Formats: sequence, C-alpha cells, structure tokens
Amino acid sequence: MNEYGVVTEARTIRMERLLPGPIERVWDYLTDSTKRGKWFATGKMDLRPGGSVEFFFNHADLSAEKTPPGKHKDKAKGVSVKGTITACKPPRLLSFNFGNAGEVTFELTPKGKDVFLVLTHRELKDRGMMVSVASGWHSHLAILTDVLKGDEPRPFWTTVTKMEAEYERRIPAA
Repeated sequence: MNEYGVVTEARTIRMERLLPGPIERVWDYLTDSTKRGKWFATGKMDLRPGGSVEFFFNHADLSAEKTPPGKHKDKAKGVSVKGTITACKPPRLLSFNFGNAGEVTFELTPKGKDVFLVLTHRELKDRGMMVSVASGWHSHLAILTDVLKGDEPRPFWTTVTKMEAEYERRIPAA
C-alpha cells in the first residue's frame, strides 16, 4: 500500500488506506453528515443512484489549526459543493460526481478488524487540479485516520500545504 496517491490513468488519482474498522463504522464516517464533518465536510446525501449530495467544507472544524494560509484564504468561511450519487452499495461502495471536479469513488473491503479503503477520483480537468485534489484527499484521509484511531486530528492547513509541494513533485507533467 502506497502512502501517497498515484496517477493510475489520465486525469485519475487513486489512494489507499487501511483504517480501523469495522466496515459499518467507516461507512458511517463516509455517509453520516456529522461524522463526515469531523474529517471532510458536512451535508446531506441521498444514498441512491441519482440522489443529491451537498457538501459544506468548513476546514476550521477539522483540527486545532483554524486559519488557512494565503493561497487558501478564500476558503476561510467555507465552501459548498453539490453533486449526484452515481453508485451506492452499502457498506462497500459509494460514488458521486463532485461538482465540476470529476467523480469520486470509495471502495471498502474488510481486512480482519480493519477496513481497506480505496479512493479513486476520476475526470480531473488538468494537472493543477490533480495536484490540488491529491493534496486535499491526502490531508482529509489523514484526519479520517486520526479520528477513527481516536487521535487528535493533525493540522489540516499545514498538512495540505506540505502535500501540495509533495504532489507537485509526484504528479508528472502532461
């Protein structure tokens, strides 16, 4: 398992994590607004193909670090994104389109007491978006891991900034 996301095909990033289970608990952290808000974004999900998704990102709620760096100052008051569920098979598969930023798929597989999560984000418009999305998912999944382990969530903005530089190096130019 690679700690970093990898480019698996044109405009596609894949990430893998081994998370503390059971699978139903991890599923709840993907689909329940309150639990999802601890690591990603709050908002309603109509868990059926064609159902609507609404995310409200308030990154200040994710860790003790409250203030975004200059590049991300526009996100200080939160960001909303709407989408549509494209596939839902509880508790193993969830896919949705992510506004105008492609399609996200979560696949969950039990591994003993743990859960193997594969996140695939497809249809990213360009390398810049791939770097941004990879660093964002990397940071959000790190916080999800912390939350599921009962650890203090790592600083969101510091992690994003570090990962932006890392993915800038890792994602090849077209």
